[in-house]
Amino acid sequence: MRYKVTVAYDGHRYAGFQKQINSKGIQSVIEEALEKVIHQPAAITAAGRTDAGVHALGQVFHFDGPDNISEYGYYMALNTLLPKDIRIQKVEQVPDRFHARFSACSKHYEYVITTERDNPFTEPYKTYVYRPMDLEKMRQGTKILEGTHDFTSFCNAQIDPRKPRVKTITSIEVKEEGKDVRLVFKGNGFLRYQVRMMSAALIAVGTGQIDLAELKRILKAKDKNACRFNAPAKGLYLIEVGYPEELPKLTLDLAKAMGVDKENDEADHQEHQ
Repeated sequence: MRYKVTVAYDGHRYAGFQKQINSKGIQSVIEEALEKVIHQPAAITAAGRTDAGVHALGQVFHFDGPDNISEYGYYMALNTLLPKDIRIQKVEQVPDRFHARFSACSKHYEYVITTERDNPFTEPYKTYVYRPMDLEKMRQGTKILEGTHDFTSFCNAQIDPRKPRVKTITSIEVKEEGKDVRLVFKGNGFLRYQVRMMSAALIAVGTGQIDLAELKRILKAKDKNACRFNAPAKGLYLIEVGYPEELPKLTLDLAKAMGVDKENDEADHQEHQ
């Protein structure tokens, strides 16, 4: 049977979600625990790969495993075996056509900024900004980035050139919470580093390093060298991955037929950020 799993993790001790050769990736830790539960080799497929230092409250992955273990049984067994900084939130049995990556229809990320310099708990969960920020200017900047655009200027240079750069951002909010500022990004998907680079560009607008006209110019340039800003990974959180109520019949084979094969879609970790 196929199982959909929602997992939260503190990413600062890991080299990202994906398996690593010389470092510890969160995927490897989960697969090692799952193998002990099902007593056979295990492989999981995530909705996206987060980079080193990025956190998650609602990452999603799927796996195929025996159905003689209940959803709650998987939940309990995995959380017993996993370290305390990786916590399973929910296990659900789903149709075989469900695919954690290709069935996803939306992503919700948040980037946390703080002006509180001397809080020992800021590291490694928030990004400290020492300059005063004009939040109203940042909110004006979000309107430039919202909508459907080619986000080549806000992505990693290593992305496969065949991968589409057009994404739709449905909303960006700038929320002030005491000495923290939370940037809330929602969209149909994000390129590698896109949220971090947009966050850094909005911070640059707020601190007066660039103006709104420059932000617009960077976006319209569609040039991977146009944006020189990239915010640290530690402030980024994958909050939620959205799926349709009626799961689309989008299998890996169908995805390949549509030209969205695994190789080309790899960077859509949706954020690798």
